[in-house]
Amino acid sequence: MPPPFTGKRIAAHDAARHLLPGRPPFARVFEHGSLSVEIFSPKKIDDQQPHSRDEIYVVVSGRGEFVHGDSRETVGPGDFLFVPSGIVHRFEHFSDDLVVWVMFYGPEGGEAA
Repeated sequence: MPPPFTGKRIAAHDAARHLLPGRPPFARVFEHGSLSVEIFSPKKIDDQQPHSRDEIYVVVSGRGEFVHGDSRETVGPGDFLFVPSGIVHRFEHFSDDLVVWVMFYGPEGGEAA
């Protein structure tokens, strides 16, 4: 596994080197206070479950559909997505090159709890 990041700049392609075959499709690459940053690249199926904290996604590469609650949206590079804690969400019909930053922050139950 590549060494942990120690600086303030993390390039997506460097973070993606933490995604290893046969391992989960995400890797934590940074933490500070309540902020936890991961790189995420699902393969074929995104089977994530609702999370206990608020989260933000930023699409780095690839395209697909993002399902959150009763909504479905087409997403692509540069898109910013917010998901409050406890909401069902996942990527569907996504390209093989989908890579997203994931940022969890705030208290358990989300900031609006």
